[in-house]
Amino acid sequence: MDIPEWFLFGLEAKIDTGAFSSSIHCHRIEAFIKNTQEWVRFSLLDPEHEAYNNKIFELPISDVREVKSSNGLTESRYFVRARIQLNDRIIDTELSLTDRSEMKFPVLLGRKFLMNRFLVDVAKVHTSKKSMQN
Repeated sequence: MDIPEWFLFGLEAKIDTGAFSSSIHCHRIEAFIKNTQEWVRFSLLDPEHEAYNNKIFELPISDVREVKSSNGLTESRYFVRARIQLNDRIIDTELSLTDRSEMKFPVLLGRKFLMNRFLVDVAKVHTSKKSMQN
C-alpha cells in the first residue's frame, strides 16, 4: 500500500477485521495549535524501516478518540486524514497515530476502511501488487 502524499510507498499493512479503525506507526507525536486549529506533528516509521524518510509531518487533527489497543488497554489517539492507495484504488480515510514498533506491520487497516470496499478472504495472504515507486 502507498500513501503518496506522505512519500510512503510499498508499505506492508495488516488487514484486521477485529479492529474498527486504522492506524499507522509513528513517533514523536506532538499536538499544537496553528491558526486556532489543532494540529499534530509526528515522524513516521522507525529509522530501521526501509521506507523511513526522516520527514516530520504536520497535519490538522481530524479527531481525538479513545481506542482499545491489541493489549486491551485504552489510549487517547490523534486521528488524521490520509489518501491510501491500495492496488489501483485510492481511498480517503482516517488513520490513528500510534507506536506500533512492537508490531510486525507498520499499518493496520480496520473495518471502517474495509467496509463496503473489500471482501476479506482469510485463506489468502499478500494479494496486493507491489508499489511501482519501490
